[in-house]
This record gives sequence, structure tokens and C-alpha cells, in this order.
Amino acid sequence: MRTIVIATGNAHKFRELKTLLRTPGIRWRSLKDYPSLPRIPETGRTFDANAMLKARAVARSTGALALADDSGLEVDALRGAPGVRSARFAGGHGDDHTNTAKLLRILKDVPWAQRQARYRCSLALADGARIIAVTRGSWRGRMALQPAGHRGFGYDPIFLIPRYSKTVGQLPKMIKQRLSHRAVAARRMRPIIRRLAKTGSV
Repeated sequence: MRTIVIATGNAHKFRELKTLLRTPGIRWRSLKDYPSLPRIPETGRTFDANAMLKARAVARSTGALALADDSGLEVDALRGAPGVRSARFAGGHGDDHTNTAKLLRILKDVPWAQRQARYRCSLALADGARIIAVTRGSWRGRMALQPAGHRGFGYDPIFLIPRYSKTVGQLPKMIKQRLSHRAVAARRMRPIIRRLAKTGSV
């Protein structure tokens, strides 16, 4: 059985990726299983660069295969911001409430017709310093006028999917796991992981 370390300490993200990437013959671990690993600065200027940076660093430190995600929100009216700074948009890393509140303040005078946005995700799989694969996904929507729903995490309560007239925070998990940016990237990564589990190589 192969071990793959998902390079996150975020319990929500770990559970979501482990579910999306479920593969017989793979044992999944998170950074919580390696508490002595130093924090990896996300210094890349793109989602791909940050995902590859984290995957390589964790693979080298643990000696296992590592899969890293970098994802975020791009708002058209803000020329793609917050982008790679999505998790630390308001300063601290991963403060969902503060990030969401700041974004709504900035967008308060932006009319509905100009509130288009998309979630983006890059997944990178590494073996030591070697990047085995990078896959990507995106999910179009609009920025809501106020938060709604308690499901999900990050900007989910203010990211509205017009097709359902609901925010991601209101959508059932089953729909999110089929349509989300992370789901798309994971679907593209899963055959690579399955091949690796079956043959030992890609």
C-alpha cells in the first residue's frame, strides 16, 4: 500500500480531497500526522507554482508521495484578486470570517451584473523533487451580497452558483463534490493516482 501525504493541516480540505481522490491501495495522511514539519511559505505567484512548491517540500520532508492543493477565489471586478492570497486576504492565514467580511466590504458598491468570479484549484503530485502531475479545475459563479449557508469553508457562504440560486455554503455536499473546482482537479488527478497504486509508476 502506498502512502500519499495531502499537504494540508486543514481538516476540511483533507477530508474533501481524501473523498474526491479515494483510491484502493492508497493510505492518506495529512500534515497533522507530521507535526514537526515546518510551515511552508506560499511564495509562488500562481496556483500551480504554490501547489508544486508545497508538494515537493512535503515529499522531500516525509519521504512519501505528496499531493498539494493551492486554490482560491478570483473576482473579475478586482482583476483576479484575492487570487493566490485568498487564504490570507485579511492578513492572518485561514481566517474565513475576516476574509469574507473584507471582500464583501470591498464589493459593497459593485452592481450585481459585475460580480462575476471563479474558484480555481491546482493539484500537484510529487515524488521527492520530481513533479509527477499537475491538474487544474475552476468553478464559475458570482459574489453574493451577503453570506448564506453554513456548509463548506473559505468563501463558500458568499460564492453564489446562479444555476442553483444558492451559495456554495447552502449547496448539499453531493453537488459540491461533483461540480467544484477541487472536484474537477481531483477527477483529473484520480486516474494518475489509480495507475500509481496499481502499477507503482505513472
